Amino acid sequence: MNRPQTVVERLNRVILGKQDVIEDLVAAILAGGHVLLEDVPGTGKTTLAKALARLLDLDFKRIQFTPDLLPSELTGITYFDQSQSSFVFRPGTVFTQVLLADEINRATPRTQSSLLECMEERQVTVDGETYQLSDPFIVLATENPLEIQGTFPLPEAQLDRFMMRLEIGYPAADAELAMIDSYLSDNPLDGLEPVLDGPALLELRGQSRRIHVGAAVRSYILSIVQATRTSDRLLLGASPRATLALAHAAQARALLEGADFVTPDHVKRVAVPVLAHRVLLRGSQLGRSSDAQRARIRDLLAELPVPTEKSSVSSPRD
Repeated sequence: MNRPQTVVERLNRVILGKQDVIEDLVAAILAGGHVLLEDVPGTGKTTLAKALARLLDLDFKRIQFTPDLLPSELTGITYFDQSQSSFVFRPGTVFTQVLLADEINRATPRTQSSLLECMEERQVTVDGETYQLSDPFIVLATENPLEIQGTFPLPEAQLDRFMMRLEIGYPAADAELAMIDSYLSDNPLDGLEPVLDGPALLELRGQSRRIHVGAAVRSYILSIVQATRTSDRLLLGASPRATLALAHAAQARALLEGADFVTPDHVKRVAVPVLAHRVLLRGSQLGRSSDAQRARIRDLLAELPVPTEKSSVSSPRD
């Protein structure tokens, strides 16, 4: 079992019956992306984030987003230290390796926007000074899609920074029964030991970027993204950032499965979590409906021709 698969296997001991979601999460991390966990309370979003940080042996910080949360609490402030007779920078919560932004849609747009530079450029600018964040730097954000009162929907620019949006969902009955048995006497989270560390994760990310993507598969990726822009059922299509995210996520998926090249199946496997949150459907009732967005991407995948196996496995020199 390769190391990424070991991470998946250990996470499966903590969040039972959610193999597909866990694999998508690990693929996003291998691809260097951030993840939005969208689900109702109590489905294990926070536990999953803590378990991932522990298995990767990365520093972890959690911050509860509320309407009165200030941007400076995230990014940091510069203050005058009388003992030193000089201005000193006090780092905010984003100065970590894994940041859990809990209920991110409860903070005001001003506070939400303070994460844009952090997520895209891995840096913070305060009072004209730029400070580099750690590498790796991973944002795992949560939100409850059913609660509207007192929330501020994430703007498209913010959503586009998340490589994937994942939904954990309720466990099946047998998995929930196994969860009761597992958690009755102990918390499986307490027994987790690191599988990777920061340098090892960065090495795996480098391996992921070297996974071969043939010309036919590259064209297939582009055709999917362009279909979101030309569909008469979509008001807003996916961005060029989404094109790169889909390619990188497919590479990470191939690495997770131990493959040397990306196939159309790898692309199809990650297309919904990568693209669905980046499109808007026509109609005021459907525009940001998560289920409708996912369904539309699945429809597009079913409509588009898929490269044959021979054409998708082409020479690395193509």
